[in-house]
Amino acid sequence: MNKFIYPAIFITEEEGYSVIFPDLEGCHTQGDTLEEALDMAKDALSLYIFDMIEDKKEIPKASNPKDVKFDDNSFISIIELSKFPEKYAS
Repeated sequence: MNKFIYPAIFITEEEGYSVIFPDLEGCHTQGDTLEEALDMAKDALSLYIFDMIEDKKEIPKASNPKDVKFDDNSFISIIELSKFPEKYAS
C-alpha cells in the first residue's frame, strides 16, 4: 500500500492549535500544544483514510503544499500516513 502524504494547515488559536486538511473534507482536529496537535493530525488522517478504504471510496489526491493558501496566523505542515494495520496492508 502506498504512503499517504497531505498538507495540513495549523491555525494558532488562543488556547492551542486547530488543524485542517484542505484536501480532505471534514478532516480536522485540534490540540492544546503543537506536539498534541501534530499527534492528533496524524490520528485524524489515519482515521479518515482508513474509513475511506473501508467504504471503498476514492481517496482524494493531495495538493502541492506550495499551492495551499493560509493566513498570517497559520502555517503548513506535511502529515504522512505510512503505517497500516495488518488488515489494510497489501
